[in-house]
Amino acid sequence: MGYLLEVNRYMLTRGAEFMSGTLLLKQSEIKELLSMKEVIESVETAFKAYADRDVQMPAKEYLFFQEGDLRIMPCYVRSSEEAGVKCVNVHPQNPLEHHLPTVMAIIELVDPKTGFPLAVMDGTMVTDLRTGASAGVATKYLAKPDSEILGIIGAGKQACTQLMALNEVMDIQKAKVFCRTCSTRTNFAKKATEIYGFPVEAVETAEEAVKNVDVVVTTTPSRKPLIKAEWISPGTHINAMGADAPSKQELETRLLLKSKIIIDSWDQASHSGEINVPVSQNVLKRKDIHAKLGDVVIGKETGREGNEITIFDSTGLAVQDVVTAGLIYRRAREQGIGTNFDFMN
Repeated sequence: MGYLLEVNRYMLTRGAEFMSGTLLLKQSEIKELLSMKEVIESVETAFKAYADRDVQMPAKEYLFFQEGDLRIMPCYVRSSEEAGVKCVNVHPQNPLEHHLPTVMAIIELVDPKTGFPLAVMDGTMVTDLRTGASAGVATKYLAKPDSEILGIIGAGKQACTQLMALNEVMDIQKAKVFCRTCSTRTNFAKKATEIYGFPVEAVETAEEAVKNVDVVVTTTPSRKPLIKAEWISPGTHINAMGADAPSKQELETRLLLKSKIIIDSWDQASHSGEINVPVSQNVLKRKDIHAKLGDVVIGKETGREGNEITIFDSTGLAVQDVVTAGLIYRRAREQGIGTNFDFMN
């Protein structure tokens, strides 16, 4: 009884935010609350906070199942008093066998002072948007300023948000897309051409998709390298987005060794990012990594220099989720969107 009285007393002192309970937000509501441009700005802020050591963020933890995995991603941003945790799965067989997305997630935001659950929201869309946005930030800092031609490997949901984000930071004149299923890449190319107004061509091989382009983005769950070193032209920037668990790898190791590698986090990338396989084989070492993207963003480390090949190895950071979810929460409260639920009733 004493505990409940204390909770009620605190909620009364904090006013409407706690009196209204926990805000529940579903995917369709989140979709209307922010643009990709705003997500890119939020993710860039997240990289800055991480680089400035303003973040308490353990590396993501995994539970491995027979058909997939579950990841727990907590984070606390001290200066903005934002805190929360994302619980996200990756089950590659879901679309074919269960008619469910490969990736599904839930994000809980909490008040750091009390632990009160401010919001519980769909994290699937947040994950898609902030992952695309992280490639947008990397391309902004690492690609040639006059980049116009884009190569996309993979044609699923993440390829859609990658294209959405890259269109914000590049003057795209042409894009090429490859995935193993002909109908999927053809449909992607047709819809993307209609949406963005520049030609998106479905091509028959990965080599054709990445040859003679300015920026490449890879979005597959492959455990076997898809992109060979000799296919990539000098000056190309690559966003390696697909590898997010041990043994996944989309780029040939020789390509990594000849490029300037920028990661989001050593602890995560060395365990489950694009570099995880060559690191586990002792072919690639920490000294071979040029910088973390956050350090490039704040000017602590250099970005592109000349006509080199740059690679951004993205594993996804909890701070990206929490900062983006914080913006969504504030916007929802301002606009009266979402459902209030009292878990403590």
